[in-house]
Amino acid sequence: MSFTKYALAFAAATCFATAAQADPITFTPSNIGQSYTVEYDGFTQETGVIDGLTGQATFTLTGVGENSYTFNYSLTNTSGDPIDTSRISGFGFNTNPDISSASSTGTFDTTASGNVPSGFGRVDVCFKGGGGSSNCAGGGGGGVNIGDTGTGTLTLNFSSLPDELTLSDFFTRYQSISGAGGTTSAIGRGTPSSASSTSSGSTTSSGSTTSSTGGTPVPAPGALLLFGLGLAGLGLRFGRRGTRQGLANA
Repeated sequence: MSFTKYALAFAAATCFATAAQADPITFTPSNIGQSYTVEYDGFTQETGVIDGLTGQATFTLTGVGENSYTFNYSLTNTSGDPIDTSRISGFGFNTNPDISSASSTGTFDTTASGNVPSGFGRVDVCFKGGGGSSNCAGGGGGGVNIGDTGTGTLTLNFSSLPDELTLSDFFTRYQSISGAGGTTSAIGRGTPSSASSTSSGSTTSSGSTTSSTGGTPVPAPGALLLFGLGLAGLGLRFGRRGTRQGLANA
């Protein structure tokens, strides 16, 4: 039975450890063309998860400069019943290593940093539509309403070009909400859900051609569960075999 206990403990530890690493996504200069889709919920500390309040974003690495990584972004407000209205006024994330500055174009053309409401914490950078305050707690007057999609580019600058860039703690800022009781603003917590890449290489600022493979894979929860159950089943099988052998030798 001791083997069974070890197998169960190992399976549980492996599942939880791997799942905890599913939030960050990682890019390197060789990953030009790599895209990640991030799914957002809607949340406040007071009410918890808000039904129907959702968003989805795709980030694609399009270029690597002397000291920068450039992405295309596409963010859709996918909110629906029972939410009547909502506007995603901004989004953001943390970076590793820390950025020295950031810029953006398109729907979300204003950059800031600072604390995010509902206990989310501080983030390195956020991108907002229509200006507004100089922090991530408030949004501007722009953004995307239900069913709309905002697009543009964002550039992350560093003191020196990192060999590897990790993005984590993805969030969106919802405002102008109706249909959620008395809640009029909230945040969305993002989870990377899928990855894809272009079929051909792209060119860096130095003129060299790179392949578009790579990125940190996001483990599927179902696969983790099956892996854990498989280890547990092996433990039970070996445990029974040991018991039968012990009885036969008695």
